[in-house]
Amino acid sequence: MNRLLIIEDDLALAEVLGRRLGRHGFECRLSHDANEVLLAARQFKPSHILLDMKLAESNGLGLIVPLRQLLPRVTLILLTGYASIATAVEAIRLGADNYLAKPVDTQTLLTALAQMSPPSRQSELDEWVDEAPLSPKRLEWEHIQQVLSANQGNVSATARQLGMHRRTLQRKLLKKPAADHRCQ
Repeated sequence: MNRLLIIEDDLALAEVLGRRLGRHGFECRLSHDANEVLLAARQFKPSHILLDMKLAESNGLGLIVPLRQLLPRVTLILLTGYASIATAVEAIRLGADNYLAKPVDTQTLLTALAQMSPPSRQSELDEWVDEAPLSPKRLEWEHIQQVLSANQGNVSATARQLGMHRRTLQRKLLKKPAADHRCQ
């Protein structure tokens, strides 16, 4: 039986994911607190992990390396409501096997979880690099996400670095990323 650790601070979403995937043969355990994740992983010994990128005041990216060290053969998937190429590349670089944007349907989750032998990290990174340039709006979104990540989620420091007002940055962060329409 496949054992799935769901690391998600949204309790309702975690329970829905657990019920959904439980119907497909996964024994699920939920963890809501970033401080208890490694203990839960050590005790439960999952074969698969769904990791939310935003965990209350923590960033799920910071848990990828310790989880990978503890469970080197686990299939680890990062879930996020704020998808960007910069964070996807960072997640794969740190050791995630896949990166999915919320909301995610059951079939997409099952397909990602079925990857028992993940492809090489370099081929994953190469998939994100495209010859065609990004649209200006998407490029702006990616740059903001990259600077925010470099500032460890600190909106004020990111706004200062980008030379914009903090409220302006917050409004931009609340918007969904611009559709990835490539420049023609």
